[in-house]
Amino acid sequence: MRLLITGLSGTLAPVLARVARAHGHVVLGWDHRSLGFADGRAFDRLRPDAVAHLAMAPAEGSAQLAGLAAARGLPFLMTSTAMVFHHEPDGPHHVGDARTAQDTYGRSKVASEDAVHAAHAAHAQASVVRIGWQIDPFANGNNMLAQLDRWQAEQGEVAASRAWKPACSFMADTAEGLLALLPQPGVHHLDSNAQEAWSFAELVLGLQSCFERHAWRVRVHADYTHDQRLACVPGDPVPVPLSARLALRRL
Repeated sequence: MRLLITGLSGTLAPVLARVARAHGHVVLGWDHRSLGFADGRAFDRLRPDAVAHLAMAPAEGSAQLAGLAAARGLPFLMTSTAMVFHHEPDGPHHVGDARTAQDTYGRSKVASEDAVHAAHAAHAQASVVRIGWQIDPFANGNNMLAQLDRWQAEQGEVAASRAWKPACSFMADTAEGLLALLPQPGVHHLDSNAQEAWSFAELVLGLQSCFERHAWRVRVHADYTHDQRLACVPGDPVPVPLSARLALRRL
């Protein structure tokens, strides 16, 4: 398969590209900063068989790229976020739940989800995959491990709520799930914490032990309460659970 991936200069897309190549697929890039998302001639020159849209983009841009794929009858996948759900009402959040985002980022993803579905309405080949906070030993950007390192460096501690159950997965596991869901239209959830329900405090301590972050000063609190987990759709791939990736360390 010739897989067009947007966002290759970002955090998760390079991991998806690596995993896709390991499965024997040809990875194609898309420079949306110079091409935008509506250049049909550039799209056709690449001759993709499917599109995985991971780049940060406004709803209009996502709709344009989805429209190019729809007009050619190609599968299209867009990553969305657990942040389409506010913490009131609490989770676990199911695919059919009302999207209650209050912040700008969550609302922008709600708009992009709707735009992609509208662009593929006649073809029904669009997949929207909601994911949580991603974890990777090496990636920068919006990577939980890197963010915890920054908190320690900037604040002198890593504050972690025991009352928050985050949606999260390791990036390589998310990438495997995205490849499996690419030909499956509809809304999907990928969350390694969906069943085990690790608290953020437990997760931070597990990461500290697994990746030898001995300098972290972990402060456990209960100031933020939210079950953010994304309930997976029966039959969909379930990412590798956190307990298989981390040495067990539960409060």
